[in-house]
Amino acid sequence: MVYVSVTGLELKGPTSLLPFYWHAIRSFRQARQSEGLRFAETRTIAGVHHTLTVWVDRKSMLSYLTSGPHRRAMRVFSKIATGKVHGYESDTVPGWDEAIAEWNRHARTV
Repeated sequence: MVYVSVTGLELKGPTSLLPFYWHAIRSFRQARQSEGLRFAETRTIAGVHHTLTVWVDRKSMLSYLTSGPHRRAMRVFSKIATGKVHGYESDTVPGWDEAIAEWNRHARTV
């Protein structure tokens, strides 16, 4: 089993673009270096900035979520974007189509 996390963020406006990328790049770099990460990619689909990360377990994902650059990004999130997240356990690393379908069905607003 792996833990899958799918996020989708929409910027609040053009002035949010630079702060968003400032935090997104650092958070993604942190994810890539985090213990327990199996897979990480980003895509923009229909104007929504998505991340798909796969972890060895939920504990590894939570360790990343609550530390370093990602924690700092969460502090400013509500000023620059709106979004939804969905995390779930899976037997396999999903492809983008499957992950986005899960996100569309089950994501909660953050």
